[in-house]
Amino acid sequence: MGGELGGFLIGYVPAGVDGEVSDFASEWEGVRFRTRVWERQVAEGWRVDLRVHVLRGGRLGTLDELRDFLADYHERDAATWPLTEFTEGGVTGLVGDGEAFRLVEPGVAVDVRADPEQVPEPELRAVAAGVRPAATPERTAD
Repeated sequence: MGGELGGFLIGYVPAGVDGEVSDFASEWEGVRFRTRVWERQVAEGWRVDLRVHVLRGGRLGTLDELRDFLADYHERDAATWPLTEFTEGGVTGLVGDGEAFRLVEPGVAVDVRADPEQVPEPELRAVAAGVRPAATPERTAD
């Protein structure tokens, strides 16, 4: 549905998320990002509806380490970040404030961010759970 990104298949994109789709590669603090962004033009310019990130890095060994990394990346206080654990489609992660993330395996994570007005929390969890490893050589090449 959402295509392949960094060795993963994006298996679910909510209805209403449409428009321009762009891919990016970046790195921050030793963690490599592969990112797909869905955005659409609005009267004020462009509006991002959904972002899917595949993250790879040695500092992402546990879900707590992933949370701490993302808190630092987003300049939030990890201790006061209002997150709730979720289990969806057989995977467990954390969700809150228009973001859902999970550890796929030590060193590999999925982070999904969305406009809460466009993508409500149940849909956000479904997107995060629907990002699954692809059976391609690219998965290990990243």
